[in-house]
Amino acid sequence: MTALIGKVRRPGLAAAAFGARLLLAFAVPSLLLAHESHPVESHPTALNADESAFLKENDAAMTKMMNDMAVKPTGDIDRDFVAMMNPHHQGAIDMAVIELRYGKNEQLRRIAQEIIVDQTQEIAAMKLAIGEPVTDTAPAPTQPQLVPPAQDHHSDMQLNMPAGTKH
Repeated sequence: MTALIGKVRRPGLAAAAFGARLLLAFAVPSLLLAHESHPVESHPTALNADESAFLKENDAAMTKMMNDMAVKPTGDIDRDFVAMMNPHHQGAIDMAVIELRYGKNEQLRRIAQEIIVDQTQEIAAMKLAIGEPVTDTAPAPTQPQLVPPAQDHHSDMQLNMPAGTKH
């Protein structure tokens, strides 16, 4: 009987030893690969103007989102959920707009456009679900807003009229 008890204890010890060996087997190669040399040129240290602006705007969007998500509970779980999710979705919209403003990858730009549409629709659906009015939406600005030079009424007409037409 004593021999049987000794064998019952050993499998636990054996399992622990096996687990430790398995852990080392996965950890050691990862540590060795982490120390491979990487060419310095592949990781530029200086940020260009677009990347700097992107990071600044993205940080502002994230900060706004996190601050706006910190809502005081009202006792109505559904309203609290919407109150937290709306800023979360708006943060995704804001970050997608920033991607459209600075990003170059066409696939990511399309995904960003889908995010804007999807998240805007979800915000509206959540508001409707709790009986809140849905506000009108405006197109998401993807370029810095430039104010066009003032034009008088006549110059507008000339731009829109076919050639040779007198006003």
